[in-house]
Amino acid sequence: MTATELARMRLSREQDVFALRRLGRAVAELSGLEAQDQIRVATALSEIGREVAASGAGVVFTLDRGELRIAIEHAASTDPRGWEGLALAARLVDSVTADTEPGRITITKRLPAHPSRPSAEHIHERLAHLAPITALDELREQNKELAETLEDVRRLNAELQETNQGVMALYNQLSSELEETNRGVVALYAELDEKSSQLRQAAEARNRFWTTVSHELRTPLNSIIGLVRLLVGPGGEPLTEEQTHQVGLIGGSAETLLSLVSELLDMAKAESGRLRPELATVDLGRLVHQLHLTMQATSDVTLRTEVADEVTEIYTDEVMLTRVLRNLLSNALKFTRQGEVRLSARLDEPAGQVVITVADTGIGIPQEYLRQVFEEFFQVPSPAQAESKGTGIGLSYAAKLTEMLDGTLELASTVGEGTTATVRLPYHGGRPQVGRLLIADDDEGFRAAARRMLYGFAGQVDEAADGVEALEVMKDRRPDVVVLDMLMPRLDGNALLQRMSEDDDLREVAVVVVTVAPGKAAEGHPVLSKLDLRREELLRAVLQAAGADRA
Repeated sequence: MTATELARMRLSREQDVFALRRLGRAVAELSGLEAQDQIRVATALSEIGREVAASGAGVVFTLDRGELRIAIEHAASTDPRGWEGLALAARLVDSVTADTEPGRITITKRLPAHPSRPSAEHIHERLAHLAPITALDELREQNKELAETLEDVRRLNAELQETNQGVMALYNQLSSELEETNRGVVALYAELDEKSSQLRQAAEARNRFWTTVSHELRTPLNSIIGLVRLLVGPGGEPLTEEQTHQVGLIGGSAETLLSLVSELLDMAKAESGRLRPELATVDLGRLVHQLHLTMQATSDVTLRTEVADEVTEIYTDEVMLTRVLRNLLSNALKFTRQGEVRLSARLDEPAGQVVITVADTGIGIPQEYLRQVFEEFFQVPSPAQAESKGTGIGLSYAAKLTEMLDGTLELASTVGEGTTATVRLPYHGGRPQVGRLLIADDDEGFRAAARRMLYGFAGQVDEAADGVEALEVMKDRRPDVVVLDMLMPRLDGNALLQRMSEDDDLREVAVVVVTVAPGKAAEGHPVLSKLDLRREELLRAVLQAAGADRA
């Protein structure tokens, strides 16, 4: 579609600007622009017209692809891009472009999408009947336009004031609701703090109770067990068969109660964080054999054990593992009337875990209780379970100990067919691959996670919350490897590395850098990102830093 010319005129004196303004308003009106846009076009033309009238200019109005385009060819010697009138006009219309060679200014105003405007011929005819006007008439017309514009501004101000009142009312309402909500949140936090305090006090009271009761009961129980051994042992007065049986029952009950008291005390220690595993190389075959001898003697159900050759030696806490397996075997034998109980240990090489299962052919556990049996003092409500007396803390105790060994304990069961308990522990070939390791990081959560990753891999793991504490620990107990965070208070990672390099005893300590900003880490050391750190990556980096042969 080609451009259609609507009108043209010539500017040769200042008075022609009034005619140009009137013509521009008329063209804008006939082209379908609204009243305010008509005034904007007319004002833009008068502003530019004043700039070019003295030097002479020709103005052409055209319609081109839905736009009103006004071209002004002038002979002004100055660069129009510095004119104030041009800058003002640019704020009134869609675009104003200025070319210096030749001197041309183009004003563009987009027309409505579907305007109800007459044809180009009709516009020509209407524009031809425009009567000439004087400067006074044009001034009156401009004053009229100004008055209309001021009235529109007044109306818009009134609407804006009304809108502001509504916004303020809504703001006040929201502020009131937010203040009320905040008061509720504060009250809720206060209630939660009070409940948390009560729970802490209850936990502390329970731990104190367990500890006190455990200590108070251990002395008389040990005395009972000692007296029983004197009565049935060599050198004592001969007892009848029935007396020997009765005294044996007394001793067995006392030993069971002593074991229960020890478990209660250990649970209290575990919850308070005072119970820690003491890692060492454990002969799993010998441990299982001893459990077989002691547990088989207390039951008529057949107990079978099998330990694979590759896991005859593992690195863990022998006392904790013994208690875990004794609890699982005791439960299995207690709730099995016929059939057998089987303990087996094997290596899950892809997972790097020792898998120990205790499977029985007993009464089983309903599916809805498989999670609850790990709760303290919970017992499955069934007549078959009630026949076998217990306290309901065995599985809870075993699960806590297994977690402290960085392992997992899971149950699978079918009612009437039996139960299988599966213990999974990390496997490290029976001995740690690094002697002493220090984790220097101000993030307590990361230190705990790293300690779990390094469980069994390092013989001893120390911790430090900043560089100063790390130096003190290293001088007291020189580590083989340091897992170092670069961003720490008091003394950061770079400063700590500098101090280590100046110390003859610490200069050769291997370092693995673990940081959230790997790009800023020190060179010459394995560097890992804290984000999504995996155990395999950490162990590989520790071995690399220590110069160990991973083959």
